Amino acid sequence: MSTPSLAGKTIAVVATDGFEQVELDQPVAALKAAGAKVEVIAPKAGTIQGFEHHDKGQTVAVDRTIDDADPDTYDGLVLPGGVINPDALRLEPSAIAFIKAFHTASKPIAAICHGPWTLIDAGVVNGRRVTSWPSLQTDLRNAGADWVDEEVVVDDGLVTSRNPNDLPAFCAKMIEEFAEGRH
Repeated sequence: MSTPSLAGKTIAVVATDGFEQVELDQPVAALKAAGAKVEVIAPKAGTIQGFEHHDKGQTVAVDRTIDDADPDTYDGLVLPGGVINPDALRLEPSAIAFIKAFHTASKPIAAICHGPWTLIDAGVVNGRRVTSWPSLQTDLRNAGADWVDEEVVVDDGLVTSRNPNDLPAFCAKMIEEFAEGRH
């Protein structure tokens, strides 16, 4: 089965310092390979620091700050994990508003590992079937989600996965949902 084309689509990747390197790099590479334009959006300009689990990884250039990004110009949203990244984003009202805008517009969202933490604050998970890093299951259930331990879960345009081992399935479903568009 061939990968759906994302030609003409622009995808936002929202992250900040402390993102899990592979959970940003692999989805971005997969999206670009499918023909999408990808922009890294962060609370600050310049670069953001990646991590490889507990160790510093590489920095990634920020294409646009959240305050300068308009959710209406993007076709989908990716939320990489890493413990520090989503925890810091939860404290950024502009980041939460940006994420919530995708949900309100019924645009597809893909979140992996600790990334779904931000979905709680954006009010996205109530009544939704999701997965995540196991330590988030109580938080997600308390927010009204039906948390399951599966490689990848798709619920009406919301794609979630547990960890870097799930990236092949996560990327495939993410591209499929982004190709379908609004749900």
